[in-house]
Amino acid sequence: MKDFDFIVVGGGLVGCSIAYGLARQKHRVAVLDGGDRSFRASRGNFGLVWVQGKGANFAPYARWTGQAANLWPHFAEQLTAESGIEIDYQRSGGMHFCLQEQEWDERVSEMELIRQHTDGMFEYEMLGHDQVKALIPQISSNVLGASYSTQDGHVNPLYLLQALQQGMDCHQVRYFPNQVIDKIEARQDGFHAHATEGVVSAGKIVLCAGLGNRGLGDMLGMDIPLVVDRGQIMITERLQPFLNLPTLHVRQTAEGTVQIGYSHEDVGLDDGTSPSVLKKIARRAVTMFPFLQRVRLVRAWGALRIMTPDNNPIYQQSAECPGAFTVTCHSGVTLSAMHAGPVAEWIAGRAEHNQINHFSTDRFNVSQN
Repeated sequence: MKDFDFIVVGGGLVGCSIAYGLARQKHRVAVLDGGDRSFRASRGNFGLVWVQGKGANFAPYARWTGQAANLWPHFAEQLTAESGIEIDYQRSGGMHFCLQEQEWDERVSEMELIRQHTDGMFEYEMLGHDQVKALIPQISSNVLGASYSTQDGHVNPLYLLQALQQGMDCHQVRYFPNQVIDKIEARQDGFHAHATEGVVSAGKIVLCAGLGNRGLGDMLGMDIPLVVDRGQIMITERLQPFLNLPTLHVRQTAEGTVQIGYSHEDVGLDDGTSPSVLKKIARRAVTMFPFLQRVRLVRAWGALRIMTPDNNPIYQQSAECPGAFTVTCHSGVTLSAMHAGPVAEWIAGRAEHNQINHFSTDRFNVSQN
């Protein structure tokens, strides 16, 4: 195939955001995507553009997430204008409900840590039951209170992915689906990816293949540590609007359906569902909103999150093969604006962005010494 400036391996939210950002800089970009049987984190995304709770254990991530959320309003406007697709982005604020005193105390400590990490730039309130009830009348008496941040929001993740793909098309990105990469060669003239449809060559290559990054990284001298974490989601029938802001466990979409989720399982490469976990998810949702017990479920599914050992992103250029990069993270929606902007600029060599240095794999070597 013809030469490109960049090969982006992976066509999920992370890969498409990077490719879109590079193409907007007038680079020639090829996206090598997997097939329908690939483990796709984008399928299980809750659609949150979320700040609260991010980076309590790692100050650079707290600051990075806040900056990403601040980029979102302009990013959403730009992407909608270029793609013609409405992605249902709203920065309406968000809540995390607390059902017990222990949850409340832990949440207060976590929120305060994030505020300190961001030098006070993170804005939040702890709302008691009556304050939550005033904003969400359907909430039950079982909810003790909630953390609330005006910096949170949500988006339709499927429309976001569609808009990114349309945006890539507007900027002449070549998209190749159903590709299996057998080998990546680093040569003096760049990188040659041996894929299903032939050899694709480019000056630089970016690995955004989620769980596939570990094996691909080995081809380029990159040790990319990954942790697999399964989450399960349920979707209800369409309901009259009752929840005008997103929460970490329950979110009503613009179409009226309700997403119910928030589970974590260590089950290896199994993206199925399990009745016991779905029951636990449903029970917590009904505890918060009792009327949901009478609502019909439409579907449920599982998906595998791409996590790192410390749950924070990895942005790394290969020391052995300069020009080869990896972007490995879980928060593909929240960080989409950052990936299409500052991260794409860093990969293209247009800006240093010293904050990115905090997210190299060097931090794991330091922690092991």
